[in-house]
This record gives sequence, structure tokens and C-alpha cells, in this order.
Amino acid sequence: MHTTTRCPWAGDNPLYIAYHDHEWGVPVYDERRLFEMLLLEGAQAGLSWITILRKREHYRAVFDQFNPQTIAGYGPRKIEALLKDPGIVRNRLKIAAAITNAQCFLEIAARHGGFSDYLWQFVDRRPVKNRWPTMTQVPAVTAASDAMSKQLKKDGFKFIGSTICYAYMQAVGMVNDHLVGCFRHAAIHRTSRR
Repeated sequence: MHTTTRCPWAGDNPLYIAYHDHEWGVPVYDERRLFEMLLLEGAQAGLSWITILRKREHYRAVFDQFNPQTIAGYGPRKIEALLKDPGIVRNRLKIAAAITNAQCFLEIAARHGGFSDYLWQFVDRRPVKNRWPTMTQVPAVTAASDAMSKQLKKDGFKFIGSTICYAYMQAVGMVNDHLVGCFRHAAIHRTSRR
């Protein structure tokens, strides 16, 4: 009987496995998807990613399908409603950061002709193709995530330290950190279009 070899962090949770197999490490250039992952990575700070994955569909519903134009205009009434919603991480600073980040996202997109182009500059517009044999070798931060964090903070973004930036880079495929023994490693290497 053949078993599929995955990165060990995927475990046996079906939600984690689906995320690992279909999303994590796949290069993303779509503006809305990049914003969604930015918002979710900020919400995740200090929590486990599985917590955010479990709440993701509800986040989509209450954060207007991650529409940055809509989120940028959230006012006090919407903030209070979000703080009472048990389906999301009810942290005032993280909710405020989502609004601030939506505003910054729109400013960057307008100034650079899109957020995707701005973001991908931190890896020379090509996915970094790593070849880690074990999880202990995968870094938590890199020079690229340090540079991204520094620039995003300079541009007004919140909840965007280097560790969050590196997790974001992994999530949106700016780096391929699937282990070399994982069935997704080679597939992502082959399909990285830039």
C-alpha cells in the first residue's frame, strides 16, 4: 500500500492536509488572495495556524470576502461587531491592524501598479526554491523576510514582523519550504512560473 509523504507539520488533520496539499507553497500573484493571506497571518500572530484555518470561512464572511476597499472603510460600529464575533480572533489590535493594512495595501497597489509586483520584489520576482531535508533546517526568518518586514512597517503595515513575513512568504509560495521528501516539493518546483 502506497502512502503519501508530506511535511510533518500537516499531521493528520484533514483541514491541515488540504491546506498543505493544495495551497501552502503555491506561488500566488492574485491581489485579493495576497491580501487574504496577509490579513490571516496577522490574525495568527501568537496562535496556531490550525486555529486560523478553522476560522477562515467565517473570516471570509465577516471581512467581506477579504475585499480591501471595503475593509479599509470599516468604522467603529463594524469594529464593535467584530469584537463580539466568536468566529474570529477577537483582538482589538488585530482588527485595527486589518483595517490599517487594507488601507496600506490599497496605497501600495496604487503607487506600484499592484501589490503583487511590490511584494514579489523581495525575492527578485521568482520563488525561492529551497531543498530542506528536515523541519529543523527550515528557518523562521531570512534576510528577505527581514527586508520585507522593515519595508512593510515603513509603509504603515501592522502585525508584520519578520517571523510573520516569513510565514506569509511560505504560504503564498514566495519560498518553497516543502521538505525534499514531501510529494509537493517537486510539483511546486516544476510549476513555479517565474
